[in-house]
Amino acid sequence: MKQRTILREVSIKGKSLHTGEEVHLTLKPAPENTGVIFRRIDLFGKPELKPLIDLVDDLVRSTTIADGHAKVHTIEHVLSALSGCGVDNVVIEMDASEPPILDGSAKHFVNLIQEAEPVEQDAEREYFTLDEPISVTRGSSSIIALPYDGFRITCTSADDRGIHTQHLSLDIDPETYVAQIAPARTFTIYEDIEELLKLGKIKGGSLDSAIVIKGDKIVSKEPLRFKDEFVRHKMLDIIGDVTLVGMPIKAHIVGVRPGHALNAELSKVLRKKLLEKVKGAKKKSDSKKAPAMVEASETAMDIRRVLDILPHRYPFVMIDRVVELVSEDELVALKNVTINEPYFQGHYPGRPVMPGVLQVEAMAQAAGVLLLRKLPVEENKIAFFMSADKVKFRQAVEPGDSIEIRVKLIKIRGNKIATATGECTVGGKIVSSAELMFMLADATD
Repeated sequence: MKQRTILREVSIKGKSLHTGEEVHLTLKPAPENTGVIFRRIDLFGKPELKPLIDLVDDLVRSTTIADGHAKVHTIEHVLSALSGCGVDNVVIEMDASEPPILDGSAKHFVNLIQEAEPVEQDAEREYFTLDEPISVTRGSSSIIALPYDGFRITCTSADDRGIHTQHLSLDIDPETYVAQIAPARTFTIYEDIEELLKLGKIKGGSLDSAIVIKGDKIVSKEPLRFKDEFVRHKMLDIIGDVTLVGMPIKAHIVGVRPGHALNAELSKVLRKKLLEKVKGAKKKSDSKKAPAMVEASETAMDIRRVLDILPHRYPFVMIDRVVELVSEDELVALKNVTINEPYFQGHYPGRPVMPGVLQVEAMAQAAGVLLLRKLPVEENKIAFFMSADKVKFRQAVEPGDSIEIRVKLIKIRGNKIATATGECTVGGKIVSSAELMFMLADATD
């Protein structure tokens, strides 16, 4: 089966469920093997987030992902619609932090996708298949993924009092999803509403976007769309939450009183299994390759190579060369401080001292070299400095000093957000140090 994207760009607007914000959401076509990307166009640098279990930040009555300062709340309905309709590659642009809740189902997202017209691409769709059953249990709730040649969900939904118990089992394909799953609306227990409001949730909630269960009564602006609408919505959420695995899966998922937290735990285990399988396949493939000439790895960089990587130019290039690439995540750079530096004219006349903030900038540029050198030139990315923590200045840096700058990448999230430690030394003595965070963005934005 081929991967699919959408033929044309489409948009929808509405109010978000939990934040109450008005939001415009646009679906855009994406190339093969892109996957799904959320793009926050309301934030500086238009940060992008991939819906993966590693980025899950909150699971209270919805699924939220976060990467640095960027968050996207309540992603499960739009992800469910894309997965259910068999769309692999798409960019979701939003001018707020949460998609619109609309009528509380995935029906309007499905309509939007159909308007955009899903189209096949050349690349084949890859599936993650299970070798063994995987189960997660929390009290009276459980969810199990079983090996299966297809995608099937069996689900039992019930509240704490055993009222409104519902059960359903379906093979999920686009036709079944559109007719049997997408129209099912979200629901809540009446007694939970006050607590959710205290938690800062459901600020945009109303009977236009949810069903309320009060005892044995159903409060809704319209009749139930299915006699078992609640369990169908639980299945809708499962479909959305398992997209966090990062690849379409073939499995029979059996859920008993599932919720977002339980779904996420299953996705976490599945993601781990997927990565283990990919790593094992790569190792096996590499072992079969015939010996070949190996290109010598880069061990140092002159100023020309540095300028190939960094967008900075005089007078704001703060490293002269990289003297040692210790590893893929660590390097040592050099900055020769001369009296000709333009900042010495005012900092300070008669007592020239290199500003501490420029030492921090030198560390940030060195860290930027580490990350940017891993990316293809055609991606045209630049690094924006986001924060500096635990900054310490221990000794003045003067003309004639040579600063050795040692930086180490600590954490990278999807080649978008990175944290690093940096240390500047002169003559073997530490003059400054800091923990840094920066974000990669398109240079053309």
